[in-house]
Amino acid sequence: MDLQNLRLVDHHVHGAMKEPLDRAGFEKLITESDRPVPPWMSTFDSQLGFAVRKYCAPLLGLEPHASPDDYLAARSRQDANRIFLGAAGVSDYLVDTGHLADSLTDVGELAKLSGCRTHEVVRLEAELEYVATQESTAAAVPDALVRRLEERTAGAVGLKSIVAYRYGFDFDPAEPSPADVLSALDRWYATGAKRVADPVLLRWLLWTGARRGLPLQLHAGLGDTDLQLHKVNPALLTEWLRLVEPLGTQVVLLHCYPYHREAGYLAHVFPHVHLDLGLTTMYVGARAAAVLAEGLELAPFAKLLYSSDAWGPAELHYLGATVWRRAVTSVLGSFVDQGDWSPDDAARGATMWGRDNAVRLYRLS
Repeated sequence: MDLQNLRLVDHHVHGAMKEPLDRAGFEKLITESDRPVPPWMSTFDSQLGFAVRKYCAPLLGLEPHASPDDYLAARSRQDANRIFLGAAGVSDYLVDTGHLADSLTDVGELAKLSGCRTHEVVRLEAELEYVATQESTAAAVPDALVRRLEERTAGAVGLKSIVAYRYGFDFDPAEPSPADVLSALDRWYATGAKRVADPVLLRWLLWTGARRGLPLQLHAGLGDTDLQLHKVNPALLTEWLRLVEPLGTQVVLLHCYPYHREAGYLAHVFPHVHLDLGLTTMYVGARAAAVLAEGLELAPFAKLLYSSDAWGPAELHYLGATVWRRAVTSVLGSFVDQGDWSPDDAARGATMWGRDNAVRLYRLS
């Protein structure tokens, strides 16, 4: 099975870094840790670091497994963003613009560098924080947020929440009352209305976003030290998923590792739940086939999506696609070799996963 010509839809991604990167800057961006890299180690000595040297080095004119110094020297002499974005084999990027937008290429810049179509995914928490800068009173925020989301989603294909980072999934799943929202807004304004972390406001955002009708992406599982991993198991969302189901909003669980089996179960039992293993695929590197195979255990194949969750070095946009293709070819090829799947079913399943499901879910033309 050859997936090299399958044009992927990367349904959750960020921009590429605009400024040149020295070694320290590059190493900080190939780890999920937000702490300084200790002087006695290198983040190149990781599954992701080895994958960079294996798969990205040849695109810079180097042999696979070139040393980090040689790799970064070659990188500094070339337009890495254009090289790696152009080689990823992606037709569409769905871009979350809510994180450090000033440092990254925006939706239009990403389209020019990659030659791909780009679409925006609007981050809910960022929009509420923006509204708070525009409204002097807490009482004006609910109506202002609805207007803001109407404006921001007019040309967007989805919404995203980072409630996993701000609080976790062990929140009261019920929709808060208007009175509870106003009380929470008053408390937030009294403290300066900066970073929203109040669980009442966060679940109000979730419900408000769900009522927009666009697919709603939720970060789940691994991330940086700003979250508590045991509180971002998507199984904790079960009751909220039950309550929000009548709205018809499609919920997408992002990343999920190490809770990808729980996410697969939720996608199995709830018709409005989907998942990906984006970010995971790159970070587990040579173990990607094993993890993706686990993602196939329970999740219906029409519920699986591809993403890289690339952020910063454009190598990550390329690696997300490259490692995914290799891992899926390995896993589905083994099913065919064992006689469990036909070659046609394997090709169709890979195409659903890598492209067709996202085209349907996000209504991409």
